[in-house]
Amino acid sequence: MRIIFLFFALLFATNISAQEVAFAAQREAWLRKAEEAKPKLQVSVIKPQSIVRSVADDKAFQGWRMERTDEAVEALYKESFKPRKEVILDLGDHYTGYFTMKVGHMGLPADAPLRFKLTFAEVPAELNTPFEPYTGSLSRAWLQDEVITVMRLPEVVTVERRLACRYVKIELLAQSYYDFRIEDISFRAVTSASGTPAALAPQTDERIKKINEIGLKTLAECMQTVYEDGPKRDQRLWIGDLYLEALANAYSYKNHELTKRCLYLLAALADEEGFLHATVYELPKPEPQTNQHTMDYSLLYGVALLEYFKETGDRTTAEELWPVVKYQIEFARTYLKDWVYDVDKQPSWWLVFDWKDDLNRHAPIQGLMTFAIDKSYELACLLGREAEVKEWPSVVKSMRKASRARFYDKSRGVILSGDNQVSYLSQVWMILSETLSAKEGVRALEYVLNDATTCYPGSPYAYHYLIEAMLKCGMNSQARELLISYWGGMIDKGADTFWEVYDPNDDKKSPYGFYPINSYCHAWSCTPVYFINRYPEIFK
Repeated sequence: MRIIFLFFALLFATNISAQEVAFAAQREAWLRKAEEAKPKLQVSVIKPQSIVRSVADDKAFQGWRMERTDEAVEALYKESFKPRKEVILDLGDHYTGYFTMKVGHMGLPADAPLRFKLTFAEVPAELNTPFEPYTGSLSRAWLQDEVITVMRLPEVVTVERRLACRYVKIELLAQSYYDFRIEDISFRAVTSASGTPAALAPQTDERIKKINEIGLKTLAECMQTVYEDGPKRDQRLWIGDLYLEALANAYSYKNHELTKRCLYLLAALADEEGFLHATVYELPKPEPQTNQHTMDYSLLYGVALLEYFKETGDRTTAEELWPVVKYQIEFARTYLKDWVYDVDKQPSWWLVFDWKDDLNRHAPIQGLMTFAIDKSYELACLLGREAEVKEWPSVVKSMRKASRARFYDKSRGVILSGDNQVSYLSQVWMILSETLSAKEGVRALEYVLNDATTCYPGSPYAYHYLIEAMLKCGMNSQARELLISYWGGMIDKGADTFWEVYDPNDDKKSPYGFYPINSYCHAWSCTPVYFINRYPEIFK
């Protein structure tokens, strides 16, 4: 029996070793090139600007705002903290980095430890919403609170985890009879964004200038040693965020090496078959988040590479990564049935598109796939590789035709998805894929804009593509108005950086069941920078 077992074990091991890993010969070189493109972090030391208090306000975002006190931060450092017990400090803006404070000795020797609770907040409600009982779907550990025990005085306390915040709350949890003070509070802010983006024209509307300013701040906070989705939570590279961050970077900081690094990392960490993981980690070493695949994100990889190549002229990178693009398209094509994406056959992978549970994604993935194949063929032509994929134009043509037959309600002039759902994103992706003409696109968008029952976008990510579709249809004034009302709406509610989730009708919306864990500085929200700087004649 043992002999039989050993035989089959050996046979299994032989088969595994014989399996061909896609891009096996290139992966080591790709990782090396990613490392060579790794940017240096820019460091700045931030001091608290003021002492503030939380004020309940039904009209404020999530019911809370901060009010500046008359007390100077310097006064805090000179007195005993013991009678105060807690304080809230305002850094003056949103930052990503590392917190440090000194606990100083006053008078009698310390006979016992001190214990503090530190809470770091991007928005005021994070300091005023109890974390327990925690009801969210993500790890409780992402919430930015820390209990610190100080054993001896004086002592410099540095929170090792990287934080993203504007407000810091210090609470005294345990003490003894002796006095002590808090001193020298600082925040070491980090970003890889370098250089100074070009200034907008002087005649640019002040509202647009402010949106651009906060968009740049959002982008910079998410530019670490990769394009991060959000510096507070996840802190990793996602394909969908990469694409939009790279667009914004191309029209602002122009730190193209970061884009290059991210493209190589994703390619090097594809699964054994060659399919891209939607997200990858950097630390302690580069590796993928296993079993995290999304068809829509993988299809956008080729679009991101195309835009990078057009912006930089870096043919070497585009040539080396072209096979990865080709594989994503060819794999997705296996899910076509009569030129329509087969949602019954599709793998159990996530389709992102938006933070919107009620969105039917059939028409959107059909449109996005058509768009991605078309754009990837453009990349093939620029690289002189069109002969390898000569059938792709006919695939695109057939998909457009099938889409109109399957999803288009000509009488109303709108795209339907699933059980006849009308949604913004169904129209958007059929416009961007040129399944609908510009004239038809105007009709479709005007329909959904005036229909209160339509499934509307739930995140800045989706609103980006809505504005793209409006511009493609020549709805320039409507695109400008939407950018101002949506991103400006966040500013009106106190945003220092733009948020992961924003629904003007629901300030407490969360895809995770607990709104304090939302990211209030998020990569996919930075794209006003792209629109404002690419189309200055529209957004001025």
